[in-house]
Amino acid sequence: MGKVAVVMGSASDLPVAEKAVAVLREYEVPVEVRVLSAHRCPDEAREFAASARESGFSCLIAAAGMAAHLAGALAANCTLPVIGIPCGGGAFSGMDALLATVQMPSGIPVATVAVDGGKNAALLAVQILAVTDEALARKLGEARQREKAAVLAKDQELMERFQG
Repeated sequence: MGKVAVVMGSASDLPVAEKAVAVLREYEVPVEVRVLSAHRCPDEAREFAASARESGFSCLIAAAGMAAHLAGALAANCTLPVIGIPCGGGAFSGMDALLATVQMPSGIPVATVAVDGGKNAALLAVQILAVTDEALARKLGEARQREKAAVLAKDQELMERFQG
């Protein structure tokens, strides 16, 4: 199984990144966490992305707020799947980051999740890895069944409470 990088544009993005790391660890996916700004250390961010495949990564997750160029900068320098997490905050509460992350030019795709969507970014990375990993695909299926059971149990509880 390949590993996943969770890269933040700033240490202030850590609360969002930690959600992604927790999910990756839950699925026993090897993860490396970095802080590499597309603006403050562009050479290091570019080098990281350019060498990511050779370093054993299968997918990159980029969490960044405001201008949020990190996901695009990583995607421009590698051919691995890149998942962008626009982080909230700032004057526009994350809408600027969402638009910056989702509006990539043709030929440089970035998958984008919701503002502060660390959990979904990690689940998408797990799904990408599960394309070629049956054990991981099985874990995802089992998790979906647990989520379904929890919703149906809550449905039953509320039906009994309000209709019983």
